[in-house]
Amino acid sequence: MTRRPLGSGGCLPPTLRMGTADVAYHLATRGRPLPLAFVFAFEGRAPTLDAVRARVAERAHRIPALRYRIARDRPEFRRVDGFAVEQHVHEVWLPEDADEAEAARLMLARPMNLGRRPPWDVWLVHGPDGGHSLCYRSDHAVQDGVGAAHTARDLLDDHPQDGPPAYDPSWPTGRGLAGALGDAVGGFRAPTAKPAVDGTSSGRTALCRAHTPLARLRAIGGAQGGTVNDVYLAALSHAVHTWHMKATGTLHPPLPVAIPMSVRLPGEECAPGNRMVTARFLLPCDEPSAHRALARVVAATARLRASRRRDAVHLLVAATPRALGARLGTRMVNGDVVAGPASGVNFGTALVHQGIASRSAAVFSDVASGIRLLTTLTSQHDTSCFTVVHDATLATADELPELWLAALLELERA
Repeated sequence: MTRRPLGSGGCLPPTLRMGTADVAYHLATRGRPLPLAFVFAFEGRAPTLDAVRARVAERAHRIPALRYRIARDRPEFRRVDGFAVEQHVHEVWLPEDADEAEAARLMLARPMNLGRRPPWDVWLVHGPDGGHSLCYRSDHAVQDGVGAAHTARDLLDDHPQDGPPAYDPSWPTGRGLAGALGDAVGGFRAPTAKPAVDGTSSGRTALCRAHTPLARLRAIGGAQGGTVNDVYLAALSHAVHTWHMKATGTLHPPLPVAIPMSVRLPGEECAPGNRMVTARFLLPCDEPSAHRALARVVAATARLRASRRRDAVHLLVAATPRALGARLGTRMVNGDVVAGPASGVNFGTALVHQGIASRSAAVFSDVASGIRLLTTLTSQHDTSCFTVVHDATLATADELPELWLAALLELERA
Protein backbone atom coordinates (compact mmCIF):
# COMPACT_ATOMS: atom_id res chain seq x y z
CA MET A 1 0.00 0.00 0.00
CA THR A 2 1.52 3.32 -1.10
CA ARG A 3 0.28 6.69 0.05
CA ARG A 4 0.98 10.08 -1.41
CA PRO A 5 3.34 12.01 0.87
CA LEU A 6 1.53 14.40 3.18
CA GLY A 7 1.41 17.83 1.61
CA SER A 8 2.26 16.57 -1.89
CA GLY A 9 -0.84 18.39 -3.19
CA GLY A 10 0.74 21.69 -2.22
CA CYS A 11 -1.00 22.27 1.13
CA LEU A 12 -0.86 20.67 4.56
CA PRO A 13 -4.18 20.27 6.39
CA PRO A 14 -4.67 22.66 9.33
CA THR A 15 -5.15 19.77 11.77
CA LEU A 16 -4.27 16.08 11.93
CA ARG A 17 -5.68 13.47 14.26
CA MET A 18 -3.16 12.14 16.76
CA GLY A 19 -2.68 8.40 16.63
CA THR A 20 -3.01 5.92 19.48
CA ALA A 21 0.74 5.81 20.19
CA ASP A 22 0.96 9.63 20.10
CA VAL A 23 -1.77 9.95 22.71
CA ALA A 24 -0.15 7.20 24.80
CA TYR A 25 3.16 9.11 24.92
CA HIS A 26 1.30 12.33 25.74
CA LEU A 27 -0.52 10.59 28.60
CA ALA A 28 2.61 8.89 29.91
CA THR A 29 4.48 12.19 30.16
CA ARG A 30 1.44 14.21 31.32
CA GLY A 31 1.86 16.55 28.40
CA ARG A 32 5.55 17.30 28.94
CA PRO A 33 7.83 16.84 25.92
CA LEU A 34 9.78 13.56 25.94
CA PRO A 35 13.03 14.29 24.07
CA LEU A 36 13.80 12.01 21.13
CA ALA A 37 17.23 12.79 19.72
CA PHE A 38 19.32 11.81 16.70
CA VAL A 39 23.00 12.67 17.21
CA PHE A 40 25.49 12.61 14.32
CA ALA A 41 29.18 12.82 15.21
CA PHE A 42 31.68 14.38 12.79
CA GLU A 43 35.40 14.90 12.54
CA GLY A 44 36.91 17.89 10.79
CA ARG A 45 35.99 21.52 10.62
CA ALA A 46 32.50 22.35 11.89
CA PRO A 47 30.06 24.35 9.76
CA THR A 48 29.05 27.78 10.96
CA LEU A 49 25.81 28.31 12.80
CA ASP A 50 24.65 30.55 9.95
CA ALA A 51 25.27 27.75 7.43
CA VAL A 52 23.26 25.24 9.48
CA ARG A 53 20.45 27.76 9.91
CA ALA A 54 20.42 28.44 6.17
CA ARG A 55 20.06 24.71 5.43
CA VAL A 56 17.24 24.34 7.96
CA ALA A 57 15.44 27.49 6.75
CA GLU A 58 15.59 26.20 3.18
CA ARG A 59 14.11 22.77 3.95
CA ALA A 60 12.07 22.74 7.16
CA HIS A 61 8.88 24.20 5.66
CA ARG A 62 8.73 21.24 3.22
CA ILE A 63 8.92 18.56 5.95
CA PRO A 64 5.45 17.85 7.42
CA ALA A 65 6.70 16.58 10.80
CA LEU A 66 8.28 19.97 11.45
CA ARG A 67 5.12 21.95 10.74
CA TYR A 68 2.86 20.66 13.54
CA ARG A 69 2.52 21.02 17.29
CA ILE A 70 0.22 19.28 19.75
CA ALA A 71 -3.00 21.17 20.46
CA ARG A 72 -3.56 22.12 24.07
CA ASP A 73 -7.28 21.45 24.16
CA ARG A 74 -7.71 18.20 22.18
CA PRO A 75 -5.70 15.21 20.91
CA GLU A 76 -4.71 16.58 17.52
CA PHE A 77 -1.75 18.12 15.73
CA ARG A 78 -2.16 21.71 14.58
CA ARG A 79 -0.26 23.20 11.68
CA VAL A 80 2.04 26.14 12.38
CA ASP A 81 2.63 28.51 9.48
CA GLY A 82 6.06 30.05 9.44
CA PHE A 83 8.89 29.77 11.95
CA ALA A 84 11.91 31.77 13.07
CA VAL A 85 14.97 29.62 12.39
CA GLU A 86 16.93 31.15 15.28
CA GLN A 87 14.32 29.77 17.69
CA HIS A 88 14.91 26.23 16.43
CA VAL A 89 18.62 26.04 15.55
CA HIS A 90 21.21 26.59 18.29
CA GLU A 91 24.93 26.31 18.98
CA VAL A 92 26.82 25.21 22.08
CA TRP A 93 30.42 24.44 23.10
CA LEU A 94 31.19 21.50 25.36
CA PRO A 95 33.65 21.85 28.27
CA GLU A 96 37.24 20.69 27.86
CA ASP A 97 36.72 17.61 30.03
CA ALA A 98 33.68 16.37 28.06
CA ASP A 99 33.81 12.83 26.71
CA GLU A 100 32.50 11.66 23.31
CA ALA A 101 28.99 10.97 24.66
CA GLU A 102 28.50 14.42 26.18
CA ALA A 103 26.60 15.82 23.17
CA ALA A 104 24.07 13.01 23.55
CA ARG A 105 23.68 13.71 27.27
CA LEU A 106 23.13 17.38 26.50
CA MET A 107 20.16 16.47 24.29
CA LEU A 108 18.47 14.79 27.27
CA ALA A 109 19.35 17.58 29.71
CA ARG A 110 18.33 20.65 27.71
CA PRO A 111 14.66 21.61 28.16
CA MET A 112 12.50 21.46 25.05
CA ASN A 113 10.29 24.17 23.62
CA LEU A 114 7.04 24.46 25.60
CA GLY A 115 5.59 27.35 23.60
CA ARG A 116 3.34 27.36 20.57
CA ARG A 117 6.12 26.44 18.15
CA PRO A 118 6.47 22.92 16.75
CA PRO A 119 8.51 20.92 19.31
CA TRP A 120 11.78 20.30 17.46
CA ASP A 121 15.24 21.79 17.35
CA VAL A 122 18.69 21.35 15.81
CA TRP A 123 21.93 21.78 17.74
CA LEU A 124 25.45 22.36 16.46
CA VAL A 125 27.61 21.03 19.30
CA HIS A 126 31.34 21.79 19.30
CA GLY A 127 33.47 19.19 21.06
CA PRO A 128 36.68 19.85 22.99
CA ASP A 129 38.83 17.79 20.57
CA GLY A 130 37.94 19.68 17.40
CA GLY A 131 35.10 17.36 16.47
CA HIS A 132 31.48 18.37 16.37
CA SER A 133 27.99 16.92 16.38
CA LEU A 134 24.76 17.79 14.64
CA CYS A 135 21.74 16.89 16.74
CA TYR A 136 18.12 16.75 15.63
CA ARG A 137 15.58 16.57 18.46
CA SER A 138 11.80 16.19 18.62
CA ASP A 139 9.06 15.38 21.10
CA HIS A 140 8.45 11.61 21.07
CA ALA A 141 4.70 12.24 21.10
CA VAL A 142 5.12 13.81 17.65
CA GLN A 143 7.62 11.41 16.09
CA ASP A 144 9.15 7.94 16.41
CA GLY A 145 12.74 6.90 15.73
CA VAL A 146 12.20 5.86 12.10
CA GLY A 147 10.33 9.10 11.39
CA ALA A 148 13.15 11.03 13.06
CA ALA A 149 15.67 9.23 10.83
CA HIS A 150 13.87 10.30 7.67
CA THR A 151 13.31 13.83 8.96
CA ALA A 152 16.94 14.29 9.99
CA ARG A 153 18.05 13.01 6.57
CA ASP A 154 15.72 15.34 4.66
CA LEU A 155 16.58 18.30 6.87
CA LEU A 156 20.38 18.02 7.11
CA ASP A 157 21.85 15.75 4.43
CA ASP A 158 23.50 17.36 1.39
CA HIS A 159 21.70 14.92 -0.94
CA PRO A 160 18.86 13.23 0.98
CA GLN A 161 18.31 9.60 0.05
CA ASP A 162 18.21 6.17 1.68
CA GLY A 163 16.89 5.58 5.20
CA PRO A 164 15.00 2.86 7.09
CA PRO A 165 12.78 0.69 4.86
CA ALA A 166 9.04 1.23 4.71
CA TYR A 167 6.57 -1.16 6.31
CA ASP A 168 5.19 -3.87 4.03
CA PRO A 169 1.90 -5.00 5.65
CA SER A 170 0.64 -8.58 5.61
CA TRP A 171 -2.31 -10.38 7.13
CA PRO A 172 -1.46 -11.76 10.60
CA THR A 173 -1.77 -15.38 11.61
CA GLY A 174 -3.98 -16.63 14.41
CA ARG A 175 -0.90 -17.15 16.56
CA GLY A 176 0.13 -13.54 15.93
CA LEU A 177 -3.27 -12.23 16.98
CA ALA A 178 -3.20 -14.40 20.11
CA GLY A 179 0.24 -13.03 20.98
CA ALA A 180 -0.90 -9.45 20.47
CA LEU A 181 -3.92 -10.00 22.71
CA GLY A 182 -1.67 -11.65 25.29
CA ASP A 183 0.55 -8.57 25.38
CA ALA A 184 -2.51 -6.36 25.95
CA VAL A 185 -3.78 -8.56 28.78
CA GLY A 186 -0.28 -8.68 30.26
CA GLY A 187 -0.48 -4.98 31.01
CA PHE A 188 -3.02 -5.74 33.74
CA ARG A 189 -0.99 -8.43 35.49
CA ALA A 190 0.94 -7.94 38.70
CA PRO A 191 4.31 -6.20 38.27
CA THR A 192 6.99 -8.44 36.71
CA ALA A 193 10.12 -9.12 38.74
CA LYS A 194 13.09 -7.30 37.18
CA PRO A 195 15.64 -7.25 40.02
CA ALA A 196 18.40 -5.56 38.02
CA VAL A 197 16.30 -2.49 37.24
CA ASP A 198 13.39 -2.43 39.69
CA GLY A 199 13.12 0.52 42.03
CA THR A 200 11.80 4.05 42.29
CA SER A 201 12.60 6.42 39.44
CA SER A 202 14.58 9.48 40.50
CA GLY A 203 13.68 11.65 37.50
CA ARG A 204 17.39 12.00 36.68
CA THR A 205 18.92 10.09 33.78
CA ALA A 206 22.40 9.19 32.59
CA LEU A 207 23.67 8.00 29.21
CA CYS A 208 26.54 5.78 28.10
CA ARG A 209 27.35 4.00 24.85
CA ALA A 210 29.75 1.91 22.79
CA HIS A 211 30.56 1.64 19.08
CA THR A 212 31.37 -1.45 17.04
CA PRO A 213 31.62 -2.28 13.31
CA LEU A 214 28.29 -3.19 11.76
CA ALA A 215 30.04 -5.97 9.80
CA ARG A 216 30.90 -7.62 13.12
CA LEU A 217 27.24 -7.92 14.09
CA ARG A 218 26.33 -9.18 10.64
CA ALA A 219 29.04 -11.85 10.76
CA ILE A 220 27.94 -13.13 14.17
CA GLY A 221 24.30 -13.20 13.10
CA GLY A 222 25.07 -14.87 9.78
CA ALA A 223 26.99 -17.65 11.50
CA GLN A 224 24.02 -18.39 13.76
CA GLY A 225 21.19 -17.83 11.27
CA GLY A 226 20.18 -14.57 12.97
CA THR A 227 19.94 -10.88 12.20
CA VAL A 228 21.86 -7.85 13.45
CA ASN A 229 18.94 -7.16 15.80
CA ASP A 230 19.14 -10.71 17.16
CA VAL A 231 22.82 -10.24 17.97
CA TYR A 232 22.08 -6.90 19.65
CA LEU A 233 19.37 -8.43 21.86
CA ALA A 234 21.40 -11.53 22.72
CA ALA A 235 24.43 -9.45 23.69
CA LEU A 236 22.15 -7.23 25.78
CA SER A 237 20.74 -10.32 27.48
CA HIS A 238 24.21 -11.57 28.38
CA ALA A 239 25.36 -8.11 29.48
CA VAL A 240 22.45 -7.88 31.94
CA HIS A 241 23.16 -11.47 33.07
CA THR A 242 26.82 -10.61 33.82
CA TRP A 243 25.95 -7.23 35.37
CA HIS A 244 23.44 -8.76 37.78
CA MET A 245 25.63 -11.78 38.59
CA LYS A 246 28.53 -9.48 39.41
CA ALA A 247 26.36 -7.41 41.77
CA THR A 248 24.40 -10.20 43.49
CA GLY A 249 25.92 -13.57 42.65
CA THR A 250 22.51 -14.77 41.43
CA LEU A 251 20.92 -15.51 38.06
CA HIS A 252 18.63 -12.86 36.65
CA PRO A 253 15.24 -14.12 35.42
CA PRO A 254 14.24 -13.49 31.79
CA LEU A 255 13.93 -9.73 31.38
CA PRO A 256 10.81 -8.35 29.65
CA VAL A 257 11.44 -5.50 27.22
CA ALA A 258 9.29 -3.70 24.66
CA ILE A 259 10.43 -4.11 21.06
CA PRO A 260 9.25 -1.18 18.88
CA MET A 261 8.34 -2.11 15.30
CA SER A 262 7.75 0.45 12.56
CA VAL A 263 4.48 0.48 10.62
CA ARG A 264 5.44 3.58 8.59
CA LEU A 265 4.16 3.06 5.05
CA PRO A 266 5.70 4.38 1.82
CA GLY A 267 4.80 8.05 1.53
CA GLU A 268 4.69 8.49 5.34
CA GLU A 269 8.46 8.87 5.81
CA CYS A 270 8.26 12.40 7.25
CA ALA A 271 4.64 12.46 8.40
CA PRO A 272 4.09 13.54 12.02
CA GLY A 273 3.07 10.95 14.56
CA ASN A 274 4.32 7.60 15.82
CA ARG A 275 3.87 4.96 13.14
CA MET A 276 4.98 2.13 15.40
CA VAL A 277 3.72 -0.74 17.53
CA THR A 278 5.45 -2.76 20.24
CA ALA A 279 5.77 -6.40 21.21
CA ARG A 280 6.74 -7.74 24.62
CA PHE A 281 9.93 -9.80 24.42
CA LEU A 282 11.76 -11.81 27.09
CA LEU A 283 15.53 -11.40 27.03
CA PRO A 284 17.06 -14.75 28.14
CA CYS A 285 19.18 -13.23 30.91
CA ASP A 286 18.98 -16.53 32.79
CA GLU A 287 21.32 -18.12 30.23
CA PRO A 288 24.95 -18.23 31.49
CA SER A 289 26.18 -18.60 27.89
CA ALA A 290 25.98 -15.83 25.29
CA HIS A 291 25.73 -18.53 22.60
CA ARG A 292 22.69 -20.08 24.25
CA ALA A 293 21.16 -16.63 24.68
CA LEU A 294 21.61 -15.97 20.95
CA ALA A 295 20.02 -19.30 20.03
CA ARG A 296 16.98 -18.50 22.15
CA VAL A 297 16.68 -14.98 20.75
CA VAL A 298 16.94 -16.21 17.15
CA ALA A 299 14.21 -18.80 17.79
CA ALA A 300 11.94 -16.27 19.51
CA THR A 301 12.25 -13.56 16.84
CA ALA A 302 11.68 -16.18 14.13
CA ARG A 303 8.38 -17.04 15.83
CA LEU A 304 7.43 -13.36 15.96
CA ARG A 305 8.10 -12.97 12.24
CA ALA A 306 6.33 -16.21 11.29
CA SER A 307 3.22 -15.20 13.23
CA ARG A 308 3.38 -11.67 11.78
CA ARG A 309 3.14 -10.17 15.23
CA ARG A 310 3.78 -6.67 13.92
CA ASP A 311 0.78 -6.94 11.60
CA ALA A 312 -1.33 -8.42 14.40
CA VAL A 313 -0.57 -5.58 16.81
CA HIS A 314 -1.15 -3.03 14.06
CA LEU A 315 -4.54 -4.58 13.28
CA LEU A 316 -5.48 -4.71 16.96
CA VAL A 317 -4.55 -1.04 17.47
CA ALA A 318 -6.53 0.01 14.39
CA ALA A 319 -9.60 -1.86 15.67
CA THR A 320 -9.44 -0.34 19.17
CA PRO A 321 -10.92 3.10 19.99
CA ARG A 322 -8.05 5.56 20.26
CA ALA A 323 -8.62 6.59 23.89
CA LEU A 324 -8.83 2.97 25.03
CA GLY A 325 -5.85 1.97 22.91
CA ALA A 326 -3.75 4.77 24.37
CA ARG A 327 -4.64 3.70 27.91
CA LEU A 328 -3.73 0.12 27.04
CA GLY A 329 -0.44 1.35 25.62
CA THR A 330 0.49 3.06 28.87
CA ARG A 331 -0.27 -0.20 30.72
CA MET A 332 1.77 -2.34 28.31
CA VAL A 333 4.90 -0.15 28.30
CA ASN A 334 5.70 1.06 31.80
CA GLY A 335 8.20 0.26 34.52
CA ASP A 336 5.98 -2.33 36.20
CA VAL A 337 5.56 -4.48 33.10
CA VAL A 338 8.81 -4.08 31.13
CA ALA A 339 12.34 -2.97 31.89
CA GLY A 340 12.03 -0.56 28.99
CA PRO A 341 12.23 -0.34 25.20
CA ALA A 342 15.01 -2.10 23.29
CA SER A 343 15.00 -0.28 19.94
CA GLY A 344 16.95 -0.72 16.74
CA VAL A 345 17.19 1.70 13.79
CA ASN A 346 19.33 1.28 10.66
CA PHE A 347 19.89 4.81 9.36
CA GLY A 348 21.55 3.56 6.17
CA THR A 349 24.34 5.46 4.43
CA ALA A 350 26.22 8.06 6.44
CA LEU A 351 24.65 11.49 6.75
CA VAL A 352 26.73 14.04 4.79
CA HIS A 353 26.54 17.68 5.84
CA GLN A 354 28.48 20.45 4.08
CA GLY A 355 30.56 17.76 2.34
CA ILE A 356 31.60 15.89 5.52
CA ALA A 357 30.27 12.41 6.30
CA SER A 358 29.28 11.65 9.88
CA ARG A 359 31.33 8.91 11.51
CA SER A 360 28.50 7.61 13.72
CA ALA A 361 24.82 8.13 14.49
CA ALA A 362 22.73 7.43 17.57
CA VAL A 363 19.02 7.75 18.23
CA PHE A 364 17.58 7.54 21.75
CA SER A 365 14.97 9.12 23.98
CA ASP A 366 14.56 9.98 27.62
CA VAL A 367 12.69 7.62 29.94
CA ALA A 368 9.20 8.01 31.38
CA SER A 369 6.35 6.08 32.99
CA GLY A 370 8.52 4.43 35.65
CA ILE A 371 10.99 2.98 33.12
CA ARG A 372 14.55 2.99 34.41
CA LEU A 373 16.49 1.46 31.51
CA LEU A 374 16.29 2.04 27.75
CA THR A 375 18.63 0.72 25.08
CA THR A 376 19.03 1.43 21.37
CA LEU A 377 21.18 0.13 18.54
CA THR A 378 21.68 2.64 15.73
CA SER A 379 23.51 1.55 12.58
CA GLN A 380 24.93 3.96 10.02
CA HIS A 381 27.07 2.88 7.05
CA ASP A 382 29.68 0.61 8.67
CA THR A 383 29.27 1.54 12.36
CA SER A 384 26.74 0.60 15.04
CA CYS A 385 26.21 2.54 18.26
CA PHE A 386 24.82 0.79 21.34
CA THR A 387 23.29 3.40 23.67
CA VAL A 388 22.03 2.96 27.22
CA VAL A 389 19.82 5.59 28.89
CA HIS A 390 19.21 4.77 32.55
CA ASP A 391 17.94 6.20 35.78
CA ALA A 392 20.79 7.87 37.67
CA THR A 393 20.17 5.60 40.69
CA LEU A 394 21.33 2.58 38.63
CA ALA A 395 24.84 3.65 39.49
CA THR A 396 26.67 0.76 37.78
CA ALA A 397 24.59 0.72 34.59
CA ASP A 398 27.46 2.51 32.87
CA GLU A 399 29.14 -0.91 32.82
CA LEU A 400 26.59 -2.26 30.34
CA PRO A 401 28.23 -1.01 27.11
CA GLU A 402 31.52 -2.73 27.95
CA LEU A 403 29.67 -5.85 29.03
CA TRP A 404 27.74 -5.75 25.74
CA LEU A 405 31.01 -5.59 23.80
CA ALA A 406 32.36 -8.48 25.89
CA ALA A 407 29.28 -10.53 25.00
CA LEU A 408 29.98 -9.88 21.31
CA LEU A 409 33.52 -11.13 21.79
CA GLU A 410 32.21 -14.31 23.41
CA LEU A 411 29.81 -14.82 20.50
CA GLU A 412 32.70 -14.50 18.05
CA ARG A 413 34.60 -17.26 19.81
CA ALA A 414 32.43 -20.06 18.47
